[in-house]
Amino acid sequence: MTERRFNIFGRHIAVTGAPGAWRAYYFGAEGKRREADFIIPGDVAEADLCEYLSDLFHEDATPRNNTAVQLC
Repeated sequence: MTERRFNIFGRHIAVTGAPGAWRAYYFGAEGKRREADFIIPGDVAEADLCEYLSDLFHEDATPRNNTAVQLC
């Protein structure tokens, strides 16, 4: 199972699975991860994950943290 990592306005998120079965996790400062408190709809394609996450967390954007990027 492939893991995709994102930096969404300073929030580090990992997504595993495939369309229809996405699972999201937050990364803590110590490297541990916990299950996220949101779901990713099954119809979101892999190529659209970063855009979906940036739409979901757009209120977290600040002048200092204003980008949403896929890390790997």
